[in-house]
Amino acid sequence: MSIVAFAGFGGVRLEADVQGDPAAPAVLLVHGAGQTRAVWQAVARALVDAGRRVVSLDLRGHGGSERPADGRYAFDAFVGDLRAVLAQLDSRPVVVAASLGAWAATAALAGDAATLASGLVLADLPPEIDQAASRSVAERLRGQAGDWDLRVLESIELPTIPARLAQAAAAIRVPVLYVRGGSSMLETPAQASAFAARMADCEYAEVDGARLLVTADSTDAFNALLLDFLERRLPCAAPEFRQGSDARTLRDALGCFATGVTIVTAMTLDGTPIGLTANSFTSVSLDPPLLLVCIANSAGSAPALAVAERFAVNVLQIGQQPASNRFAGKGEDRFAATDWAPGENGAPVLAGSLSAFECTRHAVHGGGDHFILVGRVTRATFEPQRDPLLYFRGKYRRLHFA
Repeated sequence: MSIVAFAGFGGVRLEADVQGDPAAPAVLLVHGAGQTRAVWQAVARALVDAGRRVVSLDLRGHGGSERPADGRYAFDAFVGDLRAVLAQLDSRPVVVAASLGAWAATAALAGDAATLASGLVLADLPPEIDQAASRSVAERLRGQAGDWDLRVLESIELPTIPARLAQAAAAIRVPVLYVRGGSSMLETPAQASAFAARMADCEYAEVDGARLLVTADSTDAFNALLLDFLERRLPCAAPEFRQGSDARTLRDALGCFATGVTIVTAMTLDGTPIGLTANSFTSVSLDPPLLLVCIANSAGSAPALAVAERFAVNVLQIGQQPASNRFAGKGEDRFAATDWAPGENGAPVLAGSLSAFECTRHAVHGGGDHFILVGRVTRATFEPQRDPLLYFRGKYRRLHFA
């Protein structure tokens, strides 16, 4: 086991234990208010024994992490800390979080931030705030003050939490396991199951007899649920494709290669502009100047592109995601909603693109369910001040500068 430090929101120093094989799939453990990373010891051991790499984090103001002099313990500070830690890890972990940590993890992984994690396990997360129960918990925490900053209790904006959780839950796009203690006084089964239903891909489980802290009251039962979920939904063994097996696995493997996004355009013989979104694009040669794009045989524009004498490849920048969606869809007048003009060779060039390559047809080759269109570049323009629109594992991305 080693101790590592992370830079949290606002530069706050956060401390964590790391154990397990560095090459193994990672799990990030996040405790609740009034706890430290030590609360996860039994869970961490089980995860390491199951072949996982485990990062046990101390929240700000807890354990070995910094206690901000300005007392910055607003909810957004905890959310920002988690996003910062996830951005500093070298892989996308499964986040396992309890109570306050679970609140922060739900908010941190909503929407695009889910690209920072591969899965989410929530324990002891009350989606509603019962005033009497929260006062009881707060008094209990004050009475057993330990290695943490009591100012945390006064700083978190409890009345705003339920609405934020509900909004965030609907935007979670990773597999989720929601575990509730069967005897918890913090929420009812109806509240918990309704919250779980807000998430697109969530499994719900109750542990009989567990009360306030299911991870502590029923650690073995929690570990069994956790390990079963991980092995079913996010297994240690890498998925494998062999010829004749599920083509989706091959598609997912190919999706691990990050690409840019292009829109390939041309004019039909009657002067109608056509175009489609493609990310199978590469340079072929500098002398002569050749490039290629792969076009699906099933695409509506495929027949016209296969015979086009001239075409253009427009490489998209981050502000052109709507155009990418437009040219990937059907039934919309793509060019009516897009700023474009004919290039020197007559093919449509989209305004504001990162770069545009105007080409004459050099060759067309068959390639299974696609055909390979090779073009000879006659003119190229680019905008060096823009950043590219990227595509990785089925989602749009943007550059992250370390």
